[in-house]
Amino acid sequence: MINQLVANIKKTGAPIVVGLDPMLGYVPQHIQKRAYEEYGETLEGAAEAVWQFNKEIVDTTYDLIPAVKPQIAMYEQFGLPGLAAFKKTVDYCKEKGLVVIGDVKRGDIGSTSEAYAVAHLGRVQVGSKTYVPFDEDFATVNPYLGSDGVNPFLKVCREEQKGIFVLVKTSNPSSGEFQDQQVGGRPLYELVGEKVAAWGRELMGEEYSYVGAVVGATYPEMGKILRKIMPKTYILVPGYGAQGGKGKDLVHFFNEDGLGAIVNSSRGIIAAYKQEKYAKFGESAFAEASRAAVEDMAADIREALKEL
Repeated sequence: MINQLVANIKKTGAPIVVGLDPMLGYVPQHIQKRAYEEYGETLEGAAEAVWQFNKEIVDTTYDLIPAVKPQIAMYEQFGLPGLAAFKKTVDYCKEKGLVVIGDVKRGDIGSTSEAYAVAHLGRVQVGSKTYVPFDEDFATVNPYLGSDGVNPFLKVCREEQKGIFVLVKTSNPSSGEFQDQQVGGRPLYELVGEKVAAWGRELMGEEYSYVGAVVGATYPEMGKILRKIMPKTYILVPGYGAQGGKGKDLVHFFNEDGLGAIVNSSRGIIAAYKQEKYAKFGESAFAEASRAAVEDMAADIREALKEL
């Protein structure tokens, strides 16, 4: 699936992933009202509002972007109806030709990790039949438990030609409490990056590995170092926009071919209509505001990549 992601990025010329992380506060009132009229002010109603919100954003932006990244917690908060909305979102995005990165941040050991890998990337056996449960193209993985937690995902990736993005240096302010700690005179995130590169060498696509890394846009100098450590690793870059990252911060996350990284923006795109810059669209045209935000983000990144 890394080959498809690269192909989509080349086609769109926009190394952007839209984070479909819909808090109810982002969903315009007219969509919530319509959902509650049908399902009541229930978990089902909330899930329906989220699904309709996602669908309209996807319908309005899918031709501009290569991929989406739904964050599963935003759906889990609405229980089983929320998970159903997550699955509908995944399936719909794939129908539109988008690569789906399931932001699930799983990490455990043994049969538990195997079950997570099967649930999100693989196939589960039920009697004589086989099913694909959530069927994302990629999943995010927490490597804190070591190879025991990652190997089951690598096995499923090999079987299904899918991929993972391993947390290496995350964009949040407190990430350094653990990730920056010195181990043998080097920060832990560098050692994790080396391990990601090693895992990736065993699972290569045409140009890049099926094993990617998550490195936050808020730490550009660290991104520069990690790019050198992981030359064949695709880097998923959160932290653009709402968390402070700008196009000029991203140059070193990319290789000289202009590939090697894909930049995420979540609320900066899906809740763009709430920003002063896009307020002219209003709630009723929230999806058009999202499209404008994607176009601006793509232009910002293209301008920055001219420095390569």
